[in-house]
Amino acid sequence: MAGNWKMYKTAAETTAFFVKFAPLVEKSEHADVVICPTFVNLPAAVAAVQGTRIEIGGQNLYWKNEGAFTGEISGPMLKAVGAQWVIVGHSERRQYFGETDATVLQRTLAALAAGLKPIVCVGERLEERESGNTESVLKTQFDGGLAGLSPEQFAQVAIAYEPVWAIGTGKTATPEMAAGAHRFIRELVAAKFGTEQAAKTRILYGGSVKPDNVRSLMAQPDIDGALVGGASLEAVSFSSIVNF
Repeated sequence: MAGNWKMYKTAAETTAFFVKFAPLVEKSEHADVVICPTFVNLPAAVAAVQGTRIEIGGQNLYWKNEGAFTGEISGPMLKAVGAQWVIVGHSERRQYFGETDATVLQRTLAALAAGLKPIVCVGERLEERESGNTESVLKTQFDGGLAGLSPEQFAQVAIAYEPVWAIGTGKTATPEMAAGAHRFIRELVAAKFGTEQAAKTRILYGGSVKPDNVRSLMAQPDIDGALVGGASLEAVSFSSIVNF
């Protein structure tokens, strides 16, 4: 159960969130719980979760360890501050910041090299779904962004299926629609990395996950967790998703 805070919260608000959130999930051993704040709030988040099972991740990383890349942040920097996870290829990165399948692969490799666990995002836009191209889009994203990994590397990756049209819009894929996409992604994993790895790979659903729809989504056999946006910003809301 992962929360993506996007561009929200100050350091003080981050600390206040965890004071409230941590007790609500302290007995939640059925899932890994990960929260990905902004880069400037990583130290506050890491400090706030000491002694808990909650883990912290970054929202992005650059594929070089250091250099003249103004405004970027590297895997070793995330690791040094205490992050354990990192989101790669979020649809907002693809839509607004020129992310491609090729750069998703570069970032994923960089994350793995730094000892971070990547949550690699895939998903189609509304016009792609309406034109019946969901599976071809997912295959292109998988082939370009994940199939280039070795089996050992891929074993460290979680995948997040995020239909772009359902992110922050209030629209949610029906559980059946989401399950169909998850099943197809698992078939892609099986074809490339084998059925045993496909069974082990965690595929999360992202796209307007809320306390009132999480149970029906999690009931689907191929949905292994959630990557939650807006509903992860409030402690009671996100804890109720974690503890569905």
